[in-house]
Amino acid sequence: MSSSARAWLVVGLLWLVACINWSARGMIVTMHDSVVSVIPMTDAQFGLLTSSFAWTYGLLSPFAGFLSDRFSRSRVIIVSLIAWSALTWLTGYARNYHELLAMRVLMAVSEATYLPASLALITDYHRGSTRSLAVGMHMSGISVGCALAGIGGWLSERHSWGYPFHLVGLAGIAYGVALIFVLRDAPREAPGRAAEAGGRSEVRFGRALASLMSRGSFLLVLVYYGLSGLVGWAILGWMPLFIQTRFHLGQGAAGFSATGYVNLANLCGVFLGGILADRWSRTHPRGCILVPAIALCFATPGVFLTANTGIPFLAMGGLVAFGLGGGFSDANMMPILCLISDRRYRATAYGLLNFAGAICGGLAVYMAGLLQDLHFSLVQILNGAAVVMVVCPVLLFLIKPPSEPSAPDEPDGPADKLPLMPAGVPLSAAGSGEV
Repeated sequence: MSSSARAWLVVGLLWLVACINWSARGMIVTMHDSVVSVIPMTDAQFGLLTSSFAWTYGLLSPFAGFLSDRFSRSRVIIVSLIAWSALTWLTGYARNYHELLAMRVLMAVSEATYLPASLALITDYHRGSTRSLAVGMHMSGISVGCALAGIGGWLSERHSWGYPFHLVGLAGIAYGVALIFVLRDAPREAPGRAAEAGGRSEVRFGRALASLMSRGSFLLVLVYYGLSGLVGWAILGWMPLFIQTRFHLGQGAAGFSATGYVNLANLCGVFLGGILADRWSRTHPRGCILVPAIALCFATPGVFLTANTGIPFLAMGGLVAFGLGGGFSDANMMPILCLISDRRYRATAYGLLNFAGAICGGLAVYMAGLLQDLHFSLVQILNGAAVVMVVCPVLLFLIKPPSEPSAPDEPDGPADKLPLMPAGVPLSAAGSGEV
């Protein structure tokens, strides 16, 4: 198999992992009535099921990203997949609230390593002009997984609330075993690269953290990801219930509407955002930054529209606008990190973003549940989230990457400055160093 074909095969393999991951983590928010009927809880407690996941996931993400920089990315991915799938299966057997909460926390522990490792592995394989598209294709698996999470509400209505967890968990375990035989790391060493002779053993967490936090552009991205996580997790956690009560739908129909429209739009956004960013980056060093920034300017009004209209068609249109903007962002986060951070610490960098996004997002989900217990409406809560979202594109516009090609221990240069090589072929083979 050619190196280019292998690079795209890796994207395809990881696409299905992402799909399983996000369907497993998101199902519970579409099963509110089924879960609460068996395990009684308040809205704040129900929100805590998602918040506890987010906080654990966020706290561990920087260390999880470091593990992916330090050890084999492919092995980290496989262990993570099998572990979280087993825990998903066990979740369906929870007998009370405390057991259910414990399963959500353990799922977060097992899932924390996946996204930093997978995106770093994809950018190891894809150098130059295919990077944003490759990342976008992988992120489309997340969109499909989030959309499929709606099946949790539908299946739990027809079977039991634990049935969807059993189904998805067993599928993930089987796929993880299959990946042991086909998923491999990209080549990292090359003749004449003495600085990299030690491989990942030279990566140190303290050094990685100091390098990343000393860069102003990375700090802007970190704040952006925290704010976007606040908005995104709030919508993930409470939109199914909002749609159900606002438009008087059943649990299954509301779950599909809340997750389906936004994630199908996100699916389109990651492809379109990846293609546009790759093309613009050939002539403009900030192409992968400007594309999501511009898209978010149009996505923000979508949240206001969904929160305030009484017309289902317009509400779904607002979710579509929000999903498209999110897709443009998802496709370009790792390419942006490749421009502004040390290439040795890409997974750690993304882990720090996950930390900011998940901690802020978990707080948003829990506070939204608490505010509802205090008789605030979901309309007020979603309007507040939309106000926060206004800041997000401004932060992206402020990011300024280096203007020249980089040394081996610095960020990648602009895409138009990179040597032209087929997708997936290490630039070190041409004497230019790994990108």
